[in-house]
Amino acid sequence: MSDNRLDRRFAELKSAGRTGLIPFITAGDPSPDGVVALMHALVDSGADVIELGVPFSDPMADGPVIQHASERALARGVGLKQILAWVAQFRARDNDTPIVLMGYLNPVERVGYPEFARRAVEAGVDGVLLVDCPIEESAVLAPLREAGLKQILLAAPTTANDRLARLCEAAAGFLYYVSFAGITGASHLNTQDIAARVADIRARSAAPVAVGFGIRDAQSAVAIAAFADAVVIGSALVDTLAGAQDADEAVRRAGQFLSPIRAALDARH
Repeated sequence: MSDNRLDRRFAELKSAGRTGLIPFITAGDPSPDGVVALMHALVDSGADVIELGVPFSDPMADGPVIQHASERALARGVGLKQILAWVAQFRARDNDTPIVLMGYLNPVERVGYPEFARRAVEAGVDGVLLVDCPIEESAVLAPLREAGLKQILLAAPTTANDRLARLCEAAAGFLYYVSFAGITGASHLNTQDIAARVADIRARSAAPVAVGFGIRDAQSAVAIAAFADAVVIGSALVDTLAGAQDADEAVRRAGQFLSPIRAALDARH
């Protein structure tokens, strides 16, 4: 089996017949002091993979909730060096849960691709999702892939057929399918369209498919779990954490939010 944590984790999920749960948090929000404790709380509440958002001043692919979280984290001075240090601290207790850094090219470019790759692998990062680096430009990320980091690719309902074929062929770790439909939850999720698109991706790619955007609660997570290998929950969790007064409250809120979703996913089996 692969020595990459993402490959191992998805193989374990498949073997157990379970749907992966991938929460997203913005590193440093609601409190830089509690990031590592919050990451452990996500795992304790059923997270299979953690997506750790790298705050950026122009997060053009994110909605208002994550934009504001990014602004708050930047205002507290959170940057890449600190985030990699948090990952290393997390690894002292948890060497199994995969971590994917999600963000934009600029902070990585500033460090330099080979140097970033070295530091990220050393800290214990498993993959990167850089939303402003399309597959057509992905040659610049070769140093990251060569260092052992998985480049997580995005597909969307608007992705053209020939481009989707290229994404499916290159996908590693997992392919992130962005569902723009029904951001208000399960009653508005067009699961029929998403299911058809995911089936198409599965037919072309060996990589697991994770579906995100519009999944806000147990009901919408279970609806997506019928056909996806994993569900990604971001804005709803970030919004839940936003008002926490301290690290302990953030940990409590994370558990109260994520545990019922994990339970609902497991109840399917």
